[in-house]
Amino acid sequence: MKDFFKNVFATVVGIIIFMLIMGILGVMSIVGMVASTSATTTIDDNSVLVLDLNSMMEERNEADAMSAIYGQVGGTLGLDEVLKAIKKAKDNDNIKGIYIQAGAFSPDSPASMQAVRKALADFKKSGKWIVAYGDQYTQGSYYLASVADQLWLNPSGMVDWHGLGGTPYFLKDALAKFGVKYQLAKVGAYKSAPETYTATSMSEPNREQVTRYITGIWDNFVNDVAASRKISKDSLNAYADRLITFEDPQNYVKYKMVDKLIYTDEVKQEVKKLMKLSDDKDINQVSISEMQGVKEASQKGDEVAVYYAYGDIVDKPAEGVLMGGGHQIVGNVVAKDLAKLAEDDDVKAVVIRVNSGGGSAYASEQIWRAVKLLKAKKPVVVSMGGMAASGGYYMSCEANWIVAEPTTLTGSIGIFGMFPDFSGLLTEKLGVRFDEVKTNRNATFGTMARPFNDEEMSYLNGYINRGYELFRKRVADGRKQSIEAIEKIAQGHVWLGEDAINIKLVDQLGGLDEALKKAAELAKLKEYHAESYPGKLSFMDQIMQATSTAHGNYLDAQLRSTLGEFYEPFMLMKTINQQNAIQARIPFKIDIR
Repeated sequence: MKDFFKNVFATVVGIIIFMLIMGILGVMSIVGMVASTSATTTIDDNSVLVLDLNSMMEERNEADAMSAIYGQVGGTLGLDEVLKAIKKAKDNDNIKGIYIQAGAFSPDSPASMQAVRKALADFKKSGKWIVAYGDQYTQGSYYLASVADQLWLNPSGMVDWHGLGGTPYFLKDALAKFGVKYQLAKVGAYKSAPETYTATSMSEPNREQVTRYITGIWDNFVNDVAASRKISKDSLNAYADRLITFEDPQNYVKYKMVDKLIYTDEVKQEVKKLMKLSDDKDINQVSISEMQGVKEASQKGDEVAVYYAYGDIVDKPAEGVLMGGGHQIVGNVVAKDLAKLAEDDDVKAVVIRVNSGGGSAYASEQIWRAVKLLKAKKPVVVSMGGMAASGGYYMSCEANWIVAEPTTLTGSIGIFGMFPDFSGLLTEKLGVRFDEVKTNRNATFGTMARPFNDEEMSYLNGYINRGYELFRKRVADGRKQSIEAIEKIAQGHVWLGEDAINIKLVDQLGGLDEALKKAAELAKLKEYHAESYPGKLSFMDQIMQATSTAHGNYLDAQLRSTLGEFYEPFMLMKTINQQNAIQARIPFKIDIR
């Protein structure tokens, strides 16, 4: 018996000692990570910037402490940090070139890829080289890598080149099996976001607009690749038609899609030749994250604020362990932030970087108001990312100037209300029975016992119509056009940036740099520098956040990765009772594979 207690005691003591050691090591690791993120990186002579495309890319990468603790480090690139890293590399004499490592690249939008590719092309103007290598290239990674001076492929590798397409799915019949359906009130023949839940196939207006914008995006891809690789556009389309993805890799060289077939172990030797390094010398490699610690050129002149607004537009953050789906634009928070920028005398102009497919119409209106008040005090320019549509366009339309990428999805001027009806699930499937008492005809409006009746739907449709008329007026006033002119391009119609400029929804094609230049011009600034808002949370601030919140963000990232294209509709259904009933939202994003 004594031996039993001794063993138990020894085990308990061992566990406590082990936990103490692991805790100390964990604290040391966190301190080390904090120190490394705050340190200034020194670039050695003869260095190479490595752009690893085995990752996701979002508008702005928030350093995620919980992801690091769970071991998911380096899984996401921020478009902002990639663009800054490439610009710093261009200006740094110690960096001789960029090495692109192709992989399963997953960007948030075609416009983000276009922005990175444009930055790489600008880097080459410095006279420095870019090379790329991959065991295989997805269409997204090939589009970026095609700007390289030399493009290499593993002798057993492949180049995926098949064009753009999609197979939208519809949940109406599936939901009906559970006794669930959605009642819809909307304005706009092209307003197609609810179709996933309320239809069994694409409407003709939706088919028309989707066909146009995926064709436009593909044309941009083909034009850029054709120019860089000196391959005719007809040839590139022919290669896609016959699915060269599965052809002999030797044919890629013949088609000029790649320059050379080499194995992974030969890549270093090829890079050393470019750098004129002997075999016994190591290549100094610098990552995108390490470039964040490289000092920028001294910031001169007045401040132009860059305010990042990306994700779903919501009235308040969704509650629960899974926080409602990635980044969010919270209406009252953004309004307060913009009010602070309006009162900050050091800020001479503001660029609002918008990447959103919309969300709450109410929150969009509040942000519109904040932009209007900000504009009364200083110039406001909107820089559109992958999407600035529906609510994303609502919050943008009052700016002095709007800049969009050619492949930005914008417009979608229209709103809808989608109301879940669970009465079939409750009564037919679960056997729940309801009765009713009331004082007035519509006293039980919104009950779970039944769907809306015709009278109730007429009230909802009237409410939606008023919301649409307000949205349309905001656009007409902001763009200095008549309501009749806006109506012709509204109705929920989604437009590519390169089409939107022709109908005066945007003023200029370009990226964040062009938006900054315009903001400085409007503010009459001779010299300027950019400052990003809102500030990112420090590593320790994230550690100090509530565990449930951080853990929820981590789980949300895992759910996004697992569900893929089903993630967005799942999260909309999950959080619909926490959202404003009236939505200004675009159909779900294009996934480039």
